[in-house]
Amino acid sequence: MEITPFPFLSQEDDSHFYTLLSDMDEFDINGWNHSLKKRRKDDGNNHGGGAGAAPGAMSDILASLILLDEEEKLEQERYLVEAQEERSMLEDNHRRKTRAMEEYYSDLQQHHSQSDESDLSRAKRSRQSASAAAAAAAEASAAGPEPSSSATIPGPHRRLWVKDRPKVWWENLGRPDVSEEEFRKAFRMSKGTFDMICAELESAVFKKNTMLREAIPVRQRVAVCIYRLATGEPLREVSRRFGLGISTCHKLVLEVCVAIKTVLMHKFLQWPDEGRMQEIKEEFEATSGIPNVAGSMYTTHISIIAPKVNVAAYFNKRHTERNQKTSYSVTVQGVVDPRGVFTDVCIGWPGSMPDDQVLEKSALFQRANRGLLKDVWIVGNAGFPLMDWVLVPYTHQNLTWTQHAFNEKIGEVERVAKDAFAKLKGRWSCLQKRTEIKLQDLPVVLGACCVLHNICAMRNDELDPEFEFELFDDVATPANSLRSAGSVQARDHIAHNLLHHGLAAGTGSGFL
Repeated sequence: MEITPFPFLSQEDDSHFYTLLSDMDEFDINGWNHSLKKRRKDDGNNHGGGAGAAPGAMSDILASLILLDEEEKLEQERYLVEAQEERSMLEDNHRRKTRAMEEYYSDLQQHHSQSDESDLSRAKRSRQSASAAAAAAAEASAAGPEPSSSATIPGPHRRLWVKDRPKVWWENLGRPDVSEEEFRKAFRMSKGTFDMICAELESAVFKKNTMLREAIPVRQRVAVCIYRLATGEPLREVSRRFGLGISTCHKLVLEVCVAIKTVLMHKFLQWPDEGRMQEIKEEFEATSGIPNVAGSMYTTHISIIAPKVNVAAYFNKRHTERNQKTSYSVTVQGVVDPRGVFTDVCIGWPGSMPDDQVLEKSALFQRANRGLLKDVWIVGNAGFPLMDWVLVPYTHQNLTWTQHAFNEKIGEVERVAKDAFAKLKGRWSCLQKRTEIKLQDLPVVLGACCVLHNICAMRNDELDPEFEFELFDDVATPANSLRSAGSVQARDHIAHNLLHHGLAAGTGSGFL
């Protein structure tokens, strides 16, 4: 059985009614059902049947639809009126803002025009004043000087903003008659060595005088740098002694260090040529009995302030554990000849790297890979691996007499490099404590210290005993201490020859 919600409508009327309902946005069908049922019931009670109720109900529905349509039209008219009012208000605001911006730009243009006129007026007055001054000077020159006249020619005067600082300390040390002892105490070198360095660097550090101030002399420039490196005193104290500004002293230190690297490094710190290499081999063999030794190698650490980036890489675990204080450092690896002169340096790798890793990063390692260190030995301590060109002591337990004697001899060669680094830090005290130099500037400063060390060593400029420094660096055995089987056999052969020929320490021909 099919049930229709409105039994009083015909099938055609019912279809038309539902079409009207679908066009309405908010029409409650259940509400209409309830209302229509109630009205049908009331009409049935009043008239005794439902046949006459259909026309009245239909007229009510049509009236309601007409009212809804009228309300929708009124709502749309109100919306159009409000939109028109809002648009008028926005257009009015836009006109007011446009007028305000036009007035602002007009005032700004007028201001710039007045400024340009003022600048032109001042320039014109300046030219007139200069012309008048020139004319007055020409008239005075034509008339000749007047002995009693003290008048000065008017003209622009520039004030010099240079603070007058006392320079008594430096003027005293700069005198030719200053004692050698007093000079060496301040600069850790003789006056002759200092004069030679100044002569070498003059072309690189010389500055001309300007209209505003006189240039700092070459000797004073070099003295500021060397004094800072030698004593390690703070820039505030260096500034006081030399009568210069703190920032000026800092700038001079870096400029002179760069000049040392540029001008002096290729002269006083270089890998030996064939002739010098042969002399080095003979000198090392004469003292140790080990043939073909081209140099002694050592790696030290320079303490730094914790960097802002990559802090973990510069953390020095061994120094921290020994000193019970957090330590950060960079490494300096060096090879020296029998006199303790550096022939190769590798500077600036982070302090967390062990000695063998620093060696692999160095130019010395690249030189060996190219075959340039064939048939020579670089002697190192137990922190380096045994390689075809690196000779290190035995590190295992229960050494034989032969191996123990070999370690004694190779230790003598090792100490040459360690003593050279001890003199390097003793002469340049800035390397003994945590440096405040920026990380990017540190390699240049450390390189300058190595070059100055070589100059003093080549000139036999000995370090005073009061400045001697006890060097201590932790040595860690590398994870892979043996890099080739051939080097193991070569080391055993050297150890056997030392003992066989009576060259090992504490042995003689009767030992065999």
